[in-house]
Amino acid sequence: MSQVESIVVIGAGTMGSGIAYAAAANGISATVVDVASAALDKARGYHEKTAARSVEKGRLLEADAKSLLGRIAYEGDLAEACAGSGFVIEAASERADLKKSLFATMVASAAGDAVLATNTSSISITEIATAAGDAADRVIGMHFFNPVPVMKLVEVIKGLATSEGTVERTISLAKAMGKTPIPANDRAGFVSNRVLMPLINEAFFAWMEGVAKAEDIDEIMKLGCNFPMGPLRLADFIGLDVCHDIMMVLHRELGDPKFFPCPLLRQLVTAGRLGDKTGHGVYEHTR
Repeated sequence: MSQVESIVVIGAGTMGSGIAYAAAANGISATVVDVASAALDKARGYHEKTAARSVEKGRLLEADAKSLLGRIAYEGDLAEACAGSGFVIEAASERADLKKSLFATMVASAAGDAVLATNTSSISITEIATAAGDAADRVIGMHFFNPVPVMKLVEVIKGLATSEGTVERTISLAKAMGKTPIPANDRAGFVSNRVLMPLINEAFFAWMEGVAKAEDIDEIMKLGCNFPMGPLRLADFIGLDVCHDIMMVLHRELGDPKFFPCPLLRQLVTAGRLGDKTGHGVYEHTR
């Protein structure tokens, strides 16, 4: 099986930018696609800052950083970027309707044998694949974790129609990117978020009910459970809106009330306090 030499990443947000950087850091060319030029500019800035930080810390030589950045391209036209591509990874917002719309374009524009991956963290791969028609066998879940350049895990999720060849090519790419691919079945939230989101939700309930202050809840979980980051701080890092949306998918698909977002979490999202990306969530953050 020949190694993937280039990928297209749809979405220039936190996850898409991170996926592109991780690919480029491992010698794989990546084109980041986003209709918003401001998002592409932000992605470029993130890539440059991340590479510069690696040079400062002695993890990269200046010449290697320049080569890494040279392997990342930026494109505003989805169809043009996907044209002839053999591996496309969608990393757009966690909305099934948006993802299915993008997959329809991916199928129409990418190479006839291209792997069509989604970085969804909770939505059914089989549902997304309904937009791919006869290409459903090439649709697969490739769930990366933030920050992508650092985190090793990639959950690999087969849809009902996903072929073994698609799985093999996806695992091969993940390994080439320096990741550890681990399979999960196509159930809402897969493994990571099915286990993590009820924990985060319960932390919000504990905070809302006055069991302890937010910082104390986090410190107790860090020291008592050896977590590197408390659940409320982690929620800010993920994005409170993202946590909310994942919980709603879990609640809808699994029908268990334990997945329904805590009222305080919903209130923060309504107020636009989404965590790190807005500068204020559970905590205040410097942007």
